[in-house]
Parts: sequence; C-alpha cells; structure tokens
Amino acid sequence: QVQVVESGGGLVQAGGSLRLSCAASGRTFGSSTMGWFRQAPGTDRDFVAAVTRSGITTYYADSIKGRFTISRDNAKNTMYLEMNSLKPEDTAVYYCAASPRLIVGGRYYSPTEYDYWGQGTQVTVSS
Repeated sequence: QVQVVESGGGLVQAGGSLRLSCAASGRTFGSSTMGWFRQAPGTDRDFVAAVTRSGITTYYADSIKGRFTISRDNAKNTMYLEMNSLKPEDTAVYYCAASPRLIVGGRYYSPTEYDYWGQGTQVTVSS
C-alpha cells in the first residue's frame, strides 16, 4: 500500500512557476507508476503527467507539454511536478496518484489505473 501527500500549491501570477511535491510512504513507491492529475470546479479529473517506476519514461497531456516536467526520486520516495509558464487555465486542485499495478496499453492517462490518491493541493493562477 502507498500513502501519498501533495504539497507546494499556492497562488501565482500568470507566467510564474510552482513546484509540486508528492511524498509517499510505504514499501511499494519504487515499484509504482506515479501520476499527476488535476480537477477544476465542475470538471472531470484530468490527466497531467505520469512517470514510470524507473523514472526514465514520462508522459504528458498535450495542454501542458513543454511547460511542466514530472520527475521522481525513489531514494526519497518523492515525486515532483515543475510547472513553468503557468496560465489561468492551469488553475485546479492537483492530485498525486500511485499505481502499484502494471499499467498496460498506454493507459497512463486514465484515473482508473491508479489505486492510491492524495488529498490534493490547490494551484491558482491569476491573470
């Protein structure tokens, strides 16, 4: 089992940067695919980025590609999301998610592939 806790959210002006962290506990962090999702009021939870167990392979939503970078440090049981050139439409609650299961078929974008979720951290980008 994996417990995850997000941090690093806040209020930032458009064009600014934030770095989110996801601290995980449990023995299976290093063998878990990790992902970031976000949810704005009245919308579904959307995929942002994912990183495989080794940290070598990453996946990004088209809307944030080139602006956000996902990474992980298995020695510290921590995942990160570096967010640059933030836009007002990036405003949402950002969630960290973990999947100890092998994700097949490239379904890294699907929330149903992830078993463990944090409580979320609010990111607000003002114009």
